[in-house]
Amino acid sequence: MLTPNICRMRVSAPRLAAAALPGQFLIVRADEKGERIPLTISDYDAAEGWVTIVTQNIGASSADIISFEPGESFADVVGPLGNPSEFVKETPSGSERVVFLAGGVGTAPVYPQVKWLHEHGVKADVIVGARTRDLLIYTDELRSVADNLYLCTDDGSLGFHGVGTAMLEKLVSEGARYTRAVAIGPMIMMKFSVLTCKKLGIPIVVSLNTLMVDGTGMCGACRVTVDGRTRFACVEGPEFDGTLVDFDEAMRRQGQYKEEETYEKEHHVCRIGRGK
Repeated sequence: MLTPNICRMRVSAPRLAAAALPGQFLIVRADEKGERIPLTISDYDAAEGWVTIVTQNIGASSADIISFEPGESFADVVGPLGNPSEFVKETPSGSERVVFLAGGVGTAPVYPQVKWLHEHGVKADVIVGARTRDLLIYTDELRSVADNLYLCTDDGSLGFHGVGTAMLEKLVSEGARYTRAVAIGPMIMMKFSVLTCKKLGIPIVVSLNTLMVDGTGMCGACRVTVDGRTRFACVEGPEFDGTLVDFDEAMRRQGQYKEEETYEKEHHVCRIGRGK
């Protein structure tokens, strides 16, 4: 448990680990009647045959996943799905300098991206934001691969007192120069990251993994308007040019099942007999 309601699991999945790349996700089904839950891959090791997932306990299905104990097995783990991060397809350049803006559980999938860049000689700074110090995750892991790690808390309990976008503006005003930015976190945080980067003239990519439901393009729940066109986050993303995303529409879509999810959580009895 990284926090009281955020759990990290290492899953034995050799074939998935052999094919995984930063930015991709997998789908977990706790039992045969369980919901399909898309989770971004937060680390992987092809030689040892494992992938890491980070799950926040926000609903009935995530509670089922977190309830598993070491040595037990999910009904299904499918992946890797989605497209890898944009920079994985490019030739690494020593002249690049990337800045990551991470928030909440979105900090976990930032780690494999920064790790990949570090291994390929590309410099990356990471700005991690949370409401308070107890909600910051992956700080040690990111510190080992980032050129600079900046921690921000809304209440000032650790690091910079303020949001990550304010930290980015401060860094740029002090002379930092970035060739691109990547934002992963709550939808509203990514929206304001895009607005800040547009003002600073930094190209920015966002990950829309939080929109997914089915994860294969069949349910249509992850539809989002990008540059005036309807796109499917799970099969055409999850990463898109942030300046082209209609965030207001995306946030409305993200909340479309909120009433049902709240009801299910309040009346939930764990299907696999390990109820939280």
